[in-house]
Amino acid sequence: MRGEPSCPKCGGRVRAPGLFADSWQCDLHGTVHPVQPVLPPSVEALGVVVHRTQVPLWMPWPLPVGWLFTGVACAGDDRSGGRATAVACSGPGPLGGIGELILVAEELGVGLGARYAGLDGPDPGPYLDVEKPPQVKVLAAGRPTPLWHVSGGPVDRAVFAGEALGMWLWAVVWPERSGLLMYEELVLTDLRDAGAEVDLVPCGALSPRLIEPTAP
Repeated sequence: MRGEPSCPKCGGRVRAPGLFADSWQCDLHGTVHPVQPVLPPSVEALGVVVHRTQVPLWMPWPLPVGWLFTGVACAGDDRSGGRATAVACSGPGPLGGIGELILVAEELGVGLGARYAGLDGPDPGPYLDVEKPPQVKVLAAGRPTPLWHVSGGPVDRAVFAGEALGMWLWAVVWPERSGLLMYEELVLTDLRDAGAEVDLVPCGALSPRLIEPTAP
């Protein structure tokens, strides 16, 4: 996803609107909202996405102890605005080692969350058993928000999904055992509403998983 816009569903190259199409096109997935080049973690990068996006920009706030903000991505263009966002954070895992978390907010059908989850997608609905109680609950923009375990993905990560502020909310955690982080009742803030607090976000190195979900 680095360097040029890419397909949110497969990471492949996309063609800009032109004579034969008035939307971005992927050879495999047709019309898509392109993922803009991933921005290295900085307060300025968050500001760019905050002003572009039409959907929430979720971050655990306050961050868990020892955790850092490690990158942000946005799908959409200047004409449509951001239709999906992804925020990466990393820090000490609940069972030791380093854990990584990517939170995705997106409109129906964009497919960015499914790509990070390792699913064909584009939406989590077919992979959720909402007849059962949710596995975890978070507080998103002050509202109790249930998330269900997403089945069918790679075994190296834990995936949860639900709905918040009328959009899909995905939480993808590496490694799988660090999924215990989601059971700690995280408080998620929509950074569009954070104001000056954004200046206090601690930044780390760019997460390679934000660019390529299968990165080691």
